[in-house]
Amino acid sequence: MKTIKLNTTVKNIILGALTTMILFSFNSCARKVSFLTSSVVPAARGYVKLKKDNNKNYVIQIHLYNLAEVTRLQPSKQAYVVWMINDKETSINIGQINSSTGLLSKSLTAYFETVSSSKPIKIFITAEDNANNQNPGNMVILSTDRF
Repeated sequence: MKTIKLNTTVKNIILGALTTMILFSFNSCARKVSFLTSSVVPAARGYVKLKKDNNKNYVIQIHLYNLAEVTRLQPSKQAYVVWMINDKETSINIGQINSSTGLLSKSLTAYFETVSSSKPIKIFITAEDNANNQNPGNMVILSTDRF
């Protein structure tokens, strides 16, 4: 009788350990980080999903909700620009979210995806007059904490 209880206890421990290992393996594949509340566009919400691909590059996916059209900001701007701070503390322009071309729908949602060979440690979005700026402007719309 004790042998059966021991086997049941051992099975439960092993099952618990396997479940924990599976959960940790899923968390290491993709990381989801929410943007902090914006002082410029308070209704804007979103998150960044970060994962490594088979080539050891970082896939950056951004989902945004309730993001006002960039031309409605005060002062009006031309483009939302996505910036990445890499592990060398350098700000890099990684792309544009362009509301005038339909990427931002009537429901004010947007999706952005890119790949980077360097490790991102923070993502933020600014409103800019020129989408090709090499340095971010002062109007930060959304930002994450450090990953």
